[in-house]
Amino acid sequence: MAIKIGITGGIGSGKSVVSRLLEVMGIPVYISDVETKQIMATDSFIRKELVALLGEEVYAGGVLNKPLLASYLFGNPEHAKQVNGIVHPRVKDDFRRWAQCRAAYPIVGIESAILVEAGFAGEVDVIVMVYAPEEVRIERAIRRDASPRELIEKRIRSQMSDEEKRGYANFVIANDGETPLIPQVLGLIASLSRSIDHLSEK
Repeated sequence: MAIKIGITGGIGSGKSVVSRLLEVMGIPVYISDVETKQIMATDSFIRKELVALLGEEVYAGGVLNKPLLASYLFGNPEHAKQVNGIVHPRVKDDFRRWAQCRAAYPIVGIESAILVEAGFAGEVDVIVMVYAPEEVRIERAIRRDASPRELIEKRIRSQMSDEEKRGYANFVIANDGETPLIPQVLGLIASLSRSIDHLSEK
């Protein structure tokens, strides 16, 4: 059975870059943001529950009304809990199926900004936090999303703090624009490979 690693970090930390490096190095990574969007668009249970919660207009024209859902989500922490309670269990099931199909790989990963908050910490063996200083993250996110600074800062405040995330992490990868990334990712893989060898000797 593969070792499962969870890759997490705040907005603009560079999780996607680390995930792409892992994939280049032969480690499949489940990108939860992409998969969640796909599941929300196609899963009939989620559709039924969201319509019951928000009304028919949440799937106006048969397509998920993202602006309506976003305004509901960000309007109130309780609203986010309700929607997450509908969506996250289905994503968890999907990830389990995905990982099972890749059981022949020694290591597989899942990338999620809200890995811990979404209850995925129990689905993985190792948590890897990608870290960058807040100012670097803000500048990256402004460039990437063409969003105003205030909006990026608001999104950062809505996520778990780096200090708190670090408390859950088994490994921290610095993506501050100065520390080379590839040696850190290779070091992570080497450490995980030693764990696999150790387990196989038992």
